[in-house]
Amino acid sequence: MHLSTGFSDLSWKPVMTARTNTLEYWLNWRFLVCAIEVFSSMLIATILIWKYEGFNAGEEGEEAQEEAAGTLYDDESWRPCLKEIHPAWLLAFRVTAFLVLTALLIINIAVQGGEMFYFYTQWTFTLVATYFGVGSLLSIYGCQKFRSKVDSNMLSQMRLETEQGTYVVPTSAESTNTADRMKTYGSQEEYYMRPVGGFWGYAFQIIYQTNAGAVVLTDCVFWLIIVPFLTMRDYSLNFVSTLANLTMESQDASDPFPLIFLSFEYFLLKRILICIVRQFMIGMHSVNAVFLLGDTALNSLRFPWYRISYFVLWTGVYVIFQWVIHACIPIWWPYPFLDMSSSYAPIWYLSVAVMHIPCYAIFMVITKLKHLLLSRCFPQSYVCLR
Repeated sequence: MHLSTGFSDLSWKPVMTARTNTLEYWLNWRFLVCAIEVFSSMLIATILIWKYEGFNAGEEGEEAQEEAAGTLYDDESWRPCLKEIHPAWLLAFRVTAFLVLTALLIINIAVQGGEMFYFYTQWTFTLVATYFGVGSLLSIYGCQKFRSKVDSNMLSQMRLETEQGTYVVPTSAESTNTADRMKTYGSQEEYYMRPVGGFWGYAFQIIYQTNAGAVVLTDCVFWLIIVPFLTMRDYSLNFVSTLANLTMESQDASDPFPLIFLSFEYFLLKRILICIVRQFMIGMHSVNAVFLLGDTALNSLRFPWYRISYFVLWTGVYVIFQWVIHACIPIWWPYPFLDMSSSYAPIWYLSVAVMHIPCYAIFMVITKLKHLLLSRCFPQSYVCLR
C-alpha cells in the first residue's frame, strides 16, 4: 500500500472556477496583461544580470579594474564571518540543515507525491535544501583547504626557526598558540592573494540570494494571504480540532479503507499521522527560514542588490510552469491569485511582482545589520570588511 493512501485530504485544494485548458480561458485581455507583466519583469532581470554580473570584465579601462559588485572569492563560500569560528562549525551547521530539510522533503513527497511540486513553497523548500547540500560540499572542500594552509604555514615557520637555530620543541599550550597565529597569518595572507571563486561558488551564492527573497515571499504569502483565507473558510489549522473532525469522519464512505477492514489502532494511527503531517506542512513555511537565517549569521557571502534578478527569474519560471500545466490539464490553481478567470488577475499579478522588492529588501537589511553589528563588536575578527 502506498504511504499516501488515505492522505488525500491533507492538501488544501481550491475549487476550480473555470476550465483552464480552453482557448477562451487564455485568449483574453487578462492573460495578455499578466503575460506582459511577467515577461517584462523577467526581461528587466535579465538585463540587470548582464549589466552587473561581470560579463564585460574583459574590457579595458579603469572601471574594468574595479572589483565587480558580485565578485566572489573562493573562500567566501565556506569561511565563517569571524576568524575565531573554525570552518568546521559552519560545515556542521550546513550538514545538519541539509539532513533535516531533506528528511522533511522526503516525508512530504511520500505523503503527497509529486503533486506537492505544484506549490511555490515546495519549489523554494527544495531550493533551500539544495543550497545546504551544495554548501556542505563546499564547506568540506574549505575545511580541507584550511587545514592544509595551516599545516603548511606551521611547517614553514618551524623550518625558518630551525635554520636560524632558534627552534625549540613547543609544549602543548605553545602548539595551540602557534596554530592560532598561523591561522591569523593565513587569513591575512589570503586577503591579498585570494583566488576568485569557481562555477560552484558562484552558483552557491546565486542560490543563496534567490532563496533569501523566495523564503520571505512564501512566508508572507502563506501567513498574510493563505492562512487568513483558510480561516475565513473554516479550514482548521489546529491539531486538536483537526483530530476531532477526522475521528468523526471515521465511518465516511469515501474512505478507501473502511473501518470494518481495519483495526481501530491502525485507523487511529493513520488519522493522528494526518494531523501531524498537517502541522508539519505549516511548519515547513518557517523551518527553512530559520536555517537560512542561521547560515546568514555565520557565512561570509555578499548580498548585492541586483541579484534580486535571479529571485524574479525564479518566480517567473514557476508562473510559466503553472501556465503550461493549466493550458494542458484542467486543474485547480495552487494559489487563488494565479487564477486568471477573475477580472482582478492583472492586479494580483502586479501586486505579487511588487512584493519581490520588499521581500528581497528585508533580507538585505538583515545582512546590513549583521555587517554593522559584527564590524563594530569584532573589528579585528570580522572578515567581511571590504
